[in-house]
Amino acid sequence: MPSQCPGQDIRKLRVALYKCPNCGAEVEIFSDELKIKCPKCGQYVYQEKMPSCIDWCASARQCLGEERWQALKGGEQSE
Repeated sequence: MPSQCPGQDIRKLRVALYKCPNCGAEVEIFSDELKIKCPKCGQYVYQEKMPSCIDWCASARQCLGEERWQALKGGEQSE
């Protein structure tokens, strides 16, 4: 097992656009963030779900091991 999660490499982050529920402004939220303040109105904008490394990290399968990764993914067959 690695001493540091390879998924912590900031070069592998993904970004998604969310709409502020208060003012409608587009807000960027990175894959490792749960929430961010809207730069226009200051309201918090939350991701639709809590980020999990198995959802966004290419190294999650390696870190967790095949059996645990399969169990957490619910048996999905994705690389």
